[in-house]
Amino acid sequence: MRDFTDQPMALVASSTQAAQAAERMLRKRYDFVPLSEAQLIVALGGDGFLLQTLHEMLHREKLCPVFGMNRGTVGFLMNDWRLDRLEERIARAKVFSVAPLKMVATTVKGETRTNPAINEVSLLRETRQTAWIEVSVNGRVVLPELVCDGVLVATPAGSTAYNLSAYGPILPLASKMVALTPISPFRPRRWRGAILPDDLKVSFRILDPEKRPVSAVADQMEVREVSIVEVTVDRTRALTLLFDPEHALDERIAMEQFAV
Repeated sequence: MRDFTDQPMALVASSTQAAQAAERMLRKRYDFVPLSEAQLIVALGGDGFLLQTLHEMLHREKLCPVFGMNRGTVGFLMNDWRLDRLEERIARAKVFSVAPLKMVATTVKGETRTNPAINEVSLLRETRQTAWIEVSVNGRVVLPELVCDGVLVATPAGSTAYNLSAYGPILPLASKMVALTPISPFRPRRWRGAILPDDLKVSFRILDPEKRPVSAVADQMEVREVSIVEVTVDRTRALTLLFDPEHALDERIAMEQFAV
């Protein structure tokens, strides 16, 4: 177990009233350093704000462990909010490594965009017409024509989010798998997705992209009118999340299978 007790901490908070109030209380109680000097980050907000914080670290290319506390709504990726014993909680926290997805999207104009995704990469139809998508795994065409509203690739950490709402499988955090899940598939009607090893490349080719345009979304970052999208797992940029042992992320993901 790594020791985080002597690491300089930065505090970040979402703009909600609850998060701002919690930030003021924590700053009165504990010492924090500017974000540029931090080796550990305490994040206050909801799941969306935590994803935003992680994406900002990826953009800055300075990856620090993050201990999140829920001052949002669902807070699935967050610890419970408590003012007391913050340093003690961090010292005994359970450490989880989360490898993001890497999305490389090429538009119909030939432009290429590369974005990370912590939860999922989603392809979504842009108009009233269904998307026609060819799906390949490691260069082999596995679905010549998927007619659908969209399709997504989800990490284990993201498997309980949009993926689950699209009736995709919940993946154990240590499974080293990704979920390939269709969104409202029309043809083949009975295909409900696949579970793939996370060392494979999943590629999507948009069939007739001008008549049936498709956008690609890496978490909250969208690229419109794509023609080809490639998705891999980027282990070189693994993120570290800290959780109270009694509310660890792997247990939360497992227990989602019994949620009613």
